[in-house]
Amino acid sequence: MRFEGTDTYVATDDLKLAVNAALALERPLLVKGEPGTGKTMLAEEIARSLGRPLHQWHVKSTTKAQQGLYEYDAVSRLRDSQLGDAKVADIANYVKKGVLWEAFDSESPAIVLIDEIDKADIEFPNDLLRELDRMEFYVYELHRTVVARHRPLVVITSNNEKELPDAFLRRCFFHYIRFPDRETMTRIVDVHYPGLKKALLAEALEVFFNLRDVPGLKKKPSTSELLDWLKLLLAEDIPPEALHSADRKVVIPPLHGALLKNEQDVHLFERVAFMSRSR
Repeated sequence: MRFEGTDTYVATDDLKLAVNAALALERPLLVKGEPGTGKTMLAEEIARSLGRPLHQWHVKSTTKAQQGLYEYDAVSRLRDSQLGDAKVADIANYVKKGVLWEAFDSESPAIVLIDEIDKADIEFPNDLLRELDRMEFYVYELHRTVVARHRPLVVITSNNEKELPDAFLRRCFFHYIRFPDRETMTRIVDVHYPGLKKALLAEALEVFFNLRDVPGLKKKPSTSELLDWLKLLLAEDIPPEALHSADRKVVIPPLHGALLKNEQDVHLFERVAFMSRSR
């Protein structure tokens, strides 16, 4: 089966090509791109498109690679032994399966999402090299090797907060999701708001892309923020002409809090907009 996108996710041709290449090569798919470009949602949509189970592992700064395999709760076993609980006789009662173990045990090929891998310690990717290569790992407490029934497609996302090790990169198929152009963005908006009036969409996209082009912004608005803004414009019944007011005192779009996330960017946009209108 090939990934061709879904009715709720607009996938560009190069993204579809990358997903299908990773499936063919049986390699992890490493996806980078600006926050809000649909990296996390990609794994969900691949699973839905191909009819595969999805196992999600959202990485934090404290996450260890071992947690994706399994965790052994020695503290609970000690406490139960002190209480005379009979289940302490079976150590398997204290071994908790991780996301990768559950995916390896899946009766059908699964999709595994390792989300924001760059949040973890620099050694995190290297600690998973063997397991992702061989699709197996050893459980010391149970004296057994867990082997994947079917090789899952592993989708790994990164926001480029840290450089990933070369040895890890060699084992992945890489794809960078470029920020959508206006045509692609129009298709994305149409998926979420199919009845949106063309005049409002045209004005909203003009404001949105002009805002992204302002030099010096600390945080450029993303696709998800555009969708939030459009939702508010519709809820408040804001007309298209209100987005480009002729009043020089009104230099910032309505409900801009959905797009601009800090006061420095608000002040910067106000200055730039006022200067352009004063010419």
